[in-house]
Amino acid sequence: MHLQRIIFNFKNGMEALLTNKFRALLTSLGIIFGVAAVIAMLAIGNGAEKQILEQIKQVGSNNIVIKPIIKTKEEEKQLKESGIEQKKFSPGLSMYDAENIRQVLTDVEVVSSEIEQQTLFIRSGIKLGGKLVGVSNDYFHLLDFSLVSGNFFSDFQLINAQPVCIIGSKVATKFFNTEDPIGKEIKCGNNWLKIVGVLNNKNVDEGNMQKLSIRNVDLEIYTPVKTFLLRYKNRGLVTISGLKASQNQEEGNNQSATDNNYHQLDRLVVKVAKSSEIEATVDVLQRILLRRHNAVNDFEIIVPELLLKQEQKTKKLFNTVLGIIASISLLVGGIGIMNIMLASVLERVKEIGLRMSIGASKRDIVMQFMAESVTISVSGGIIGIFLGIAISLIIQAATDIETIVSPISVFLSFTISISVGLVFGILPAKRAAMQDPAECLR
Repeated sequence: MHLQRIIFNFKNGMEALLTNKFRALLTSLGIIFGVAAVIAMLAIGNGAEKQILEQIKQVGSNNIVIKPIIKTKEEEKQLKESGIEQKKFSPGLSMYDAENIRQVLTDVEVVSSEIEQQTLFIRSGIKLGGKLVGVSNDYFHLLDFSLVSGNFFSDFQLINAQPVCIIGSKVATKFFNTEDPIGKEIKCGNNWLKIVGVLNNKNVDEGNMQKLSIRNVDLEIYTPVKTFLLRYKNRGLVTISGLKASQNQEEGNNQSATDNNYHQLDRLVVKVAKSSEIEATVDVLQRILLRRHNAVNDFEIIVPELLLKQEQKTKKLFNTVLGIIASISLLVGGIGIMNIMLASVLERVKEIGLRMSIGASKRDIVMQFMAESVTISVSGGIIGIFLGIAISLIIQAATDIETIVSPISVFLSFTISISVGLVFGILPAKRAAMQDPAECLR
């Protein structure tokens, strides 16, 4: 009997809404746009969170990157004119630095040395410009690279500077589209290198490459660091070409930062065991390198993970603010429901008086008006969910921003919309139930 009464009151509420369809739609707009905004904002936040986690994977966790600072002739001239002339000699970032770090910081897991050179890859008449990078196997393990085929460098190849290489996936596609590249040779600059492995595709974002010092491994070729120093270029040695370059510099010829690079290495990556040790390790590295470089600060230390975590914190704060702003529209929608329902009470005093005069209790009137407000909020919530998902997909298609609609965000926004209907429907429902039947009929 009680259930039948609830159903009857619910039907009455539905009939009242269907009588004023357009007004009910306008009333639910606040809920619709509020739910859609919450879902879209949370989807953008989830996408940003995923992107940052992927970036951390790309740079590797607990990594510290050391890069040389290379000044152009113009910058050196400006320093000289300002009276800040560098008088001390620095050997630059070198293999000796890497070895010294290994000896002093015994707790570090990996110290990876890298040297790069822009060159031309040639095979069977096909040419491709790219970077040849001198590394050790530590580099691949450091960034969790895997092979499609072949093997990493053997100890013999690393120690004896063998002319071997590991190529990126896009290099393999370009030169070996119809054959297995393992065991074949490819010309890199002036030397032929034997291919011993092919790396998996990484699809690194260009923006991340510049910001986080990540390499585009798909378009690069890797050779043992000793092979690079012996067969290509060793900036740590005094050579005739180096002396000529210095002479040209003194004569005032234009010189780029690359020509003025006296650093043997282009990058050093140090991996520590725990995140809590990063700051202390950075401090020790700074002192070690300054001592070895005769107090010349010609290097910079970057901690990509800390940069990403700071960015993650900023984005979380930004997304929280956006979520709060979006939630305000739900509050406004709830106030709209309350206002319309209060106006509806005044319009329907005769209906209320008639129902109460033929036996409807105050509870029945409350249930009828609560059914109306909850129905408006629930229907608005459902429409808002679909609209929010559609907006998220449109944002992803129209921009480079990745959006992820999670079930939690849908459930959260829908629950809030129902709560809004219940909370803001109570006052109009009570106002309707407090009407005097005699006054209403009069």
